[in-house]
Amino acid sequence: MNTFPLLLGALCVYAIGYRYYSAFIAAKALALDDRRITPAHAYEDGHNYVPSPRWVLFGHHFAAIAGAGPLVGPTLAAQFGFAPGFLWLLIGAVLAGCVQDFTVLVASVRHRGRSLADVARTEISPFAGLVTMIAVLFILLVSLAGLGIVVVNALANSPWGVFTIGTTIPIALIMGVWMYRSHTGRIAVTGPSIFGVVVLLSAVVAGHWFAQSSAAHALTFTPHQITILMAVYGFVAAVLPVWLLLAPRGYLSTYVKLGTIAVLIIGVFIVHPDIRFPAVTPFIHGGGPIVKGSLFPFLFVTIACGAISGFHSLVASGTTPKMLDKETDARVIGYGAMACESLVGVLALIAATSMYPGDYFAINSTPEVFRTLGLHTVTLDMFSREVGEKLAGRTGGAVSLAIGMAQIFKGLPGMDRLMTYWYHYAIMFEALFILTTVDTGTRVARYVLQEILGKAHKKFANTAWLPGNLMATFFVVCGWGYLIYTGSISTIWPLFGIGNQLLATIALAVATTFLINMGKAKYAPITVLPMCFVGVTTVTAGVLSIKNIFWPLTSTPGQVLTGYLDSTLTAMFIIGVVLVVFDAVRRWIAVLNGAPAPTEAFGPPVTGEGEIRMGCC
Repeated sequence: MNTFPLLLGALCVYAIGYRYYSAFIAAKALALDDRRITPAHAYEDGHNYVPSPRWVLFGHHFAAIAGAGPLVGPTLAAQFGFAPGFLWLLIGAVLAGCVQDFTVLVASVRHRGRSLADVARTEISPFAGLVTMIAVLFILLVSLAGLGIVVVNALANSPWGVFTIGTTIPIALIMGVWMYRSHTGRIAVTGPSIFGVVVLLSAVVAGHWFAQSSAAHALTFTPHQITILMAVYGFVAAVLPVWLLLAPRGYLSTYVKLGTIAVLIIGVFIVHPDIRFPAVTPFIHGGGPIVKGSLFPFLFVTIACGAISGFHSLVASGTTPKMLDKETDARVIGYGAMACESLVGVLALIAATSMYPGDYFAINSTPEVFRTLGLHTVTLDMFSREVGEKLAGRTGGAVSLAIGMAQIFKGLPGMDRLMTYWYHYAIMFEALFILTTVDTGTRVARYVLQEILGKAHKKFANTAWLPGNLMATFFVVCGWGYLIYTGSISTIWPLFGIGNQLLATIALAVATTFLINMGKAKYAPITVLPMCFVGVTTVTAGVLSIKNIFWPLTSTPGQVLTGYLDSTLTAMFIIGVVLVVFDAVRRWIAVLNGAPAPTEAFGPPVTGEGEIRMGCC
C-alpha cells in the first residue's frame, strides 16, 4: 500500500475541518468577538498573565499539548494494523479532539483564564467542580507518568540523546530573556528564533562527537537516574516564570516539531514508503504482545492524544488562556494546534507501519514474548549496527518510531549514509515533544493542587505565592515521578490512556454545559456526541483493564502494589466521570426548563459602542 494518497487525503481532511467546521463553531456556537478583553490584558502580571502574539502562543500551546501521545499511541496501536488507527486519527481529531480543545479554551477565557475544574464549578455546580478538580489532579499525575516514561526509555543509556536534550534548557533561558526582557514594549521573535534553531541543530551534530568521547560516561544514565533528572527539571520549569523557560522552550521545540513534520511529509511524498503492515492484523480480537486487549475498545485509549486528549483541556484552561491576546486567536490555537497534533499521529503511524512487522514487534516486545509470535526480523540487525545501539527489546514505541522516521529520512536524496544522525535526531524530536508537555503539565497540576489547597488555606490559591508554589510543585513532581520510578510501559500506558480519555469526557461535558448556559443548546451536539462515544469506549476499556490487566497483577510477585494502585485509580476515575456527567445532565435539564444561567457563561461585556453580552445576540 502506497502512502502518498493516504497522506494527501489526511491533509485534505484536516484542511476542510479547519476551514469549515472550526469556522462554523467559532461564528455560531461560540460567537467569538475581539472586542471582548481577554484575561491576558485584564489581569496582566508579567508572570502568568502575559499577552502573547498569536504564533508565539500557538507554538507554546502546540508544544504543550503535543507530547508522547501522538507519537507513541499510534505506534503502539499499529499492532491492530494500519486502517483502524488511520481512520480514528482523522475522524476523532476533526469531530472530537479539535472541538474539545477549542471550546474548552474559549470557556476558560470567558472565565478569566480559570481551570477546567473552576469552569465546571461555575457552569455545572460546586459538587461537579470539586469532583472534577480531584479527578483532574489524579488523572494529570497519571498522564504525566505515561508521557514521562517514554522519555526514560528513549534516553536511558544514550549520552547522545541526553547531551542534545540538555542543551535545550540553556538555549531556552537565553531565548526567554532575549524575547521578553530585552525589548521594552514588544516581544522579540526573529533573532531568538534563528539563534535557538541554529544552536539546537548544532547540538544534535555535536552529540555524535560527545557520544564518541571519553566524557560520554558522564551523561550515560540508567532509567531510574533519568527519572530523577526529569523530576528535577519538571520542578524547576514549573516554578520559574512562564516567560523565562516554559514559553521560549515551547516556542523553540515547535520550530523543531513543525519543521520535522514538514520534512517528514516531504519525505513521504518523495520516498513513497510502502505500508508493510496489513490493514488489520489478527490481534484485533485480542492476544497482542503490546496492547493487552481487542481493537474495541482498546484502540481508542491506546491512540489517545492523536485523536482526542483530556490532557489538552488542562492546557487549554491552564497557561494558554492566560496568554491569549484576542478571542479570535482561539480558533487557530485551539482547533488548529490539535489538527497539527493529529497529523503528527498519522505520520507516526505511517513511520511505524512502514517497518517490517517482524522488526516492529522485535523492538516493542521482550525477546521472550517475540519468540512466541512466529515472526522473524528482516533489517533490525543492520539498523542496530548503523545507529550504534541495540534496538531489540526497546519497548515503549519511541525507538521503533525513531527507526521508522530515520528510514524515511534516509531515503531522501544524499541522505543514505546519515542513518545514525537521523535516528538520534528523531529521538531528540520525540523527547522535545514529551518534555515540553511534562513541564507544562506539571505547572498545570500545580495550579490545580493550589486551588484544592486554597480551600483550606487561602494563600495557596494565589499562584504567585512562592511557598505555596514550591510546596505544590514538589508534591506534583513526587506523584508522577513515583509512578515512573516503580512502573513500566505495560502498566502505565493503559492507565494513562484510560485516565486521559475519561478526562476528555469530563471536558466535553463541561463544554456542553457552557454552550447550553449561553443559550446555544441547538449547537450542543457538537460536544455531546463525541462525549458519549469517548465516554462509552473508555469506561468499557477501564472495566476490562481492571479485570484483565491490573487486578491479575495483585497475585504477581513484585507487582502486588502496582496492581492494587492501578485498579484503585481506574475505579476512581470511572466513578468521578460518571458523577460529573450525571450532574451535568441535571444542569442541562434545569437550564432548558428555564433555570437561570450563570453570568460568567457569557464572559465579560463586549467593549465598544452598543455593548452586548455574547450568547444573547
